[in-house]
Amino acid sequence: MSERLYIFDTTLRDGEQSPGASMTRDEKIRIARQLEKLGVDIIEAGFAAASPGDAESIHAIAEAIKESTICSLARANERDIRAAGEAIKPAARGRIHTFIATSPIHMEKKLRMQPDQVVEAAVAAVKLARQYTDDVEFSAEDALRSEPDFLCRIFDAVIQAGARTINVPDTVGYAVPHLTTEFFRKLIEGTPNSDQVIWSAHCHNDLGMAVANSLAAVMAGARQVECTINGLGERAGNAALEEIVMAVRTRCDVFDLETRIDTTQIVPASKLISSITGYPVQPNKAVVGANAFAHESGIHQDGVLKHRETYEIMSAESVGWSQNKLTLGKLSGRNAFRTRLQELGILPEGEEALNAAFARFKELADKKREIFDEDLRALLGDSGPDAAERYRLISLKVVSETGEQPTANLVMGAQGEEHRVVAHGAGPVDAVFKAIESVAQSGADLLLYSVNAVTAGTDSQAEVTVRLSLDDMVVNGQGADIDVLVASTEAYISALNRLTTEAGRAHPQA
Repeated sequence: MSERLYIFDTTLRDGEQSPGASMTRDEKIRIARQLEKLGVDIIEAGFAAASPGDAESIHAIAEAIKESTICSLARANERDIRAAGEAIKPAARGRIHTFIATSPIHMEKKLRMQPDQVVEAAVAAVKLARQYTDDVEFSAEDALRSEPDFLCRIFDAVIQAGARTINVPDTVGYAVPHLTTEFFRKLIEGTPNSDQVIWSAHCHNDLGMAVANSLAAVMAGARQVECTINGLGERAGNAALEEIVMAVRTRCDVFDLETRIDTTQIVPASKLISSITGYPVQPNKAVVGANAFAHESGIHQDGVLKHRETYEIMSAESVGWSQNKLTLGKLSGRNAFRTRLQELGILPEGEEALNAAFARFKELADKKREIFDEDLRALLGDSGPDAAERYRLISLKVVSETGEQPTANLVMGAQGEEHRVVAHGAGPVDAVFKAIESVAQSGADLLLYSVNAVTAGTDSQAEVTVRLSLDDMVVNGQGADIDVLVASTEAYISALNRLTTEAGRAHPQA
């Protein structure tokens, strides 16, 4: 019987720290349900003390999820621990994940604490967390730049205080694999009662080695890996869940470990995260990239046709890729539509939301002869009910002619009033965005404009992502339509509506 490797997903916490990747409460619940369907052992649902909205989202996820452990992050102080404890109360299985920095540079420059004080704070935090749950995880922030002897001391103290999981994070992505293996072995051998806890790795990708370092830790005895879907995360991101899981599964001769992950749910999870956050997956991304199972070379094509395993170490179907097939058409009914959305794991909450999605589906079916699963995912990928609809598109006409300056004629709703504007631009998209801004006058900076074709063919929907920045807020907006200019307009308006929502949350009396 192989040993168990626990998968700890932090997409909803560490992943959300990516610029513009903030998610609404309903979006977080959708993601948590997909992670549960995927078979994730622990879902880090957020940082309860960060904001009332974060605490509310964790509480809602704890109520909705039954199979996965729901975890909240907390600094090693009373306020954070109590906020986390209250947030996870409804969970069938709840965990508090408390942390404090342990590297010399962090203790001196950030915490301004002596090592004895750091140990004392860590022990107090674990003991307080145990008042809310028996499942307490302790993390030594910046562990890979910490002194091993000090880590063994603090780990011994928190294990005695009741910690059941010890996490050793490479917070700044500084580690390299062979040294990571040595480091974990030294810690596990040097910490009293190390066999009484699960050792965990949490690696960042600043040098492109997050997955390699995570697997190196596993080789040394770590039995929990902290990761995110698509490697989403702060700076260069975190270790990618899909890569770790498939590496362990494909190279079972090396790792001899099992996870409870249903790998056929990997691609649906990847697409859901990409759609909600607006972070596209690069085509050559391992496991979930569009080209991951594509073969251009004639030699490779010939080999695969003769025997798949000549050039494929895993099958596309094993991770959830499937051939695009016609699922629904313009004559399909509401029940068939609901059933297919449920099968894809993207069924919206409530009848009103379902009716709105069905109406959009019918509009698309009138324009596009074949409706694929990817079309449905794009259709359901907009901002959802949590975003205030301050602005909306009523109609759009764009004129673009060789040698002439493009012109956008826009009719747009803003706070219940209809505005008609004409704007010129360097290109048709520039003209459209200038028309929108002449009404909204948001003052936001455009950080990203991205267009992806949802399916093959000239009648494919365009899925557009727009990222806007205003003051300290960064938001994404998405739009999907056969007409790329309409999709672009919807994406920009979606982002503006999100800015309005975020500003309202930040300044509720404004």
